[in-house]
Amino acid sequence: METVTHAGREIAYRRTGDGESPVLYVHGAGGDHRLWVEQYAPNGIGPAVALDLTGHGESDDADLAVGSETLDAYAEDVLAVARETGAETLVGNSMGGAVALWAVLEHGFDPEALVLCGTGAKLGVGDELLAMFDGEFDAALETLAAPNLLFHDADADTVARTTAAFHETGQAVTVRDFRTCDTFDVRDRLEEIETPALAITGEHDGMTPPSFTEYLGEELPDCETTLLADCAHLSMLERPAVWNERVRAFLGTERRHVPDS
Repeated sequence: METVTHAGREIAYRRTGDGESPVLYVHGAGGDHRLWVEQYAPNGIGPAVALDLTGHGESDDADLAVGSETLDAYAEDVLAVARETGAETLVGNSMGGAVALWAVLEHGFDPEALVLCGTGAKLGVGDELLAMFDGEFDAALETLAAPNLLFHDADADTVARTTAAFHETGQAVTVRDFRTCDTFDVRDRLEEIETPALAITGEHDGMTPPSFTEYLGEELPDCETTLLADCAHLSMLERPAVWNERVRAFLGTERRHVPDS
């Protein structure tokens, strides 16, 4: 892992592949850079940088209030890593998609392209799940592991590795993430984003339903949409081959239409 220091804290990131303009991957709530292992692997998308946001993985934490203060800190992490690595394309899953949108809208980042995976312009979280995260962390993680939330029908190892990542992040930071997601709402600002975008998720995504992806496609000025079959919220882990193929097509020099699959 490499690091960059900004705002008095070290932010860790993994860089793979050769290239002057890697794709920068931003993980979701409670996760870390390893959620993108199928994308930064040798047979993934191409040159890649996957970071650990503040308080996740190997990155330093900070005392952050839920909401815009956390979003600002995470967006600043992304910008610091982008400056350090020359990344000009952002890919964000769930909260990571919100962070990518926030970096553009509030911090003036002007990427070449955006890939918004299992995310939305608004990310409300149910009161019951929030309360469970506050008091019964293990039960909350078991809930997320139920079919058609994080995964539709992933193998046991993938589910176990993902749950372990939440445990490593810990309750305090994970609660901060989910409560920050609950405050996020940029529906009235999407028209400001002219960056070419791809909104993609699994057809069984029960955390950010397909209607969220369709909304992004309708409201962003330049946005393609794709729903992938037989997967849910973490579609990039559950169906990596087809996910990578679709994103490679979108990021190609000559973008072509790939039918929903």
